[in-house]
Amino acid sequence: IPVSSRQAFPLPSLPRKQPTVLVVCGPAQNGAIGLVCARHLRIFDYEPTIFYPKRSPDPLYRDFTTQCEKMDIPFLSYLPTEVQLINDAYNAVVDAVLGAEAEASEGREPCAAILATLKLIRIPIVSLDVPSGWDVEAGSSGGISPDVLVSLSAPKQCARRFLGRQHFVAGRFLPYDVQKKFELNPPEYPGTECVVALRAPR
Repeated sequence: IPVSSRQAFPLPSLPRKQPTVLVVCGPAQNGAIGLVCARHLRIFDYEPTIFYPKRSPDPLYRDFTTQCEKMDIPFLSYLPTEVQLINDAYNAVVDAVLGAEAEASEGREPCAAILATLKLIRIPIVSLDVPSGWDVEAGSSGGISPDVLVSLSAPKQCARRFLGRQHFVAGRFLPYDVQKKFELNPPEYPGTECVVALRAPR
């Protein structure tokens, strides 16, 4: 995921002097992936800030949170409702709110308020696996409109409706029996890359 972020938004190309990225995490699996993403962004010299309003009691997710705290990644206590503050402070937002495991949770707080804010921001959004507010099969029905989509393991059906700037897939280490079971046709990963672009930048 950080590799795709670096490909989509290389440090020299960022419009702001500080390489700031806001990582917005939901309470379930996609939020945990967002925490891992934030940790790796810090390793690659970005300056992530995390908004994680509903923390999971899962021990593994708690460990991810602790790792981010130990790396001095700041956590926001609230998401500004003044959207311009987000536009001015960050180069991009990582959407790790809902993902493929979401059902009706987008209508519940704090997810509903987060999605309402993400729909209004002007800086680029990088969605992990399934853009928040999208149906995993049908696609968008009033959800956010990300600039970049990072599909995990393999693109989901809704990715056919993705119209953003770049689409990456991160699934190099998907076991062969899983590929066979679901009749997947993964792309070739060049060299040691863990992600591959499915759509060239526009």
